Amino acid sequence: MKILVTGSNGQLGYDVLKEGKKSGLNIKGVGRKEFNIIDKSQVENYIFHMNPDIIIHCAAFTSVDEAEQHKKLCMDVNYLGTKNIAETAKKINAKLVYISTDYVFNGEGNLPFDETTSPCPINYYGETKLDGENVIKALMNDWFIVRVSWVFGINGKNFVKSILKNAKIKHELNVVDDQIGSPTYTIDLARFLLDLIDTDKYGIYHVTNSGYCSWADFAEEIVKLSSNNSKVNRISSDHYQTKANRPKNSRLSKKSIDRNGFTRLPEWEDALKRFLMELNKDKGDTKYGK
Repeated sequence: MKILVTGSNGQLGYDVLKEGKKSGLNIKGVGRKEFNIIDKSQVENYIFHMNPDIIIHCAAFTSVDEAEQHKKLCMDVNYLGTKNIAETAKKINAKLVYISTDYVFNGEGNLPFDETTSPCPINYYGETKLDGENVIKALMNDWFIVRVSWVFGINGKNFVKSILKNAKIKHELNVVDDQIGSPTYTIDLARFLLDLIDTDKYGIYHVTNSGYCSWADFAEEIVKLSSNNSKVNRISSDHYQTKANRPKNSRLSKKSIDRNGFTRLPEWEDALKRFLMELNKDKGDTKYGK
């Protein structure tokens, strides 16, 4: 079984590739230097030559605020690039895993969104990711759509690293407390994806670490576990303006995980502890210090 991971230089793709190699899988990661997913001929040339059995499509335009300013590029990457990957995967009969987002929902209410809930994104990034979902469903039969939220991992920028950095130089941190969701450790998510692709239990999955919290709760736990004395001030989203609207409710139901006999990811607090240990182990590497 040959596995191709797009976006392997990104936060999730990096750990999917790493965990796959640790498990002894025949897995290869690619980034923009191998091929540009917007260019269909480049996509086909590379994928036809490799002929993978499974494609885990992690490559995406993920900057939510920049998406509002660079709409064409965001759409090209998240929709057109995904369409190119899906069409090529179909031609070689490869399974496809598409990484999507909680941002396909409008964030209303207090209940977790089911996998069957009709999406209604409130920002452009969410729109393009939903377009990616829809084109895969229209083109293919053998697909997994995995919606994730609040991702953090060793490779790249994320909320945890930002809080740790700011807590070293600021006595107080202002963090919103009215957006609720689930942090997701890329190691745990990567291991789930590698279990998922070994099956034919196709469909939509919501995969995050277990439990819910606000960004302020998350920040307080980061500060506490890092033995930092910074104070977290809880503020409303109205006092933290961003270019893109954010959903206040990012809770995701795990019904597909349960129904298909998979194990839920560990609690987010446990995941955060393990990530901080990983960060501490690699803190001498400048690659992880940014």
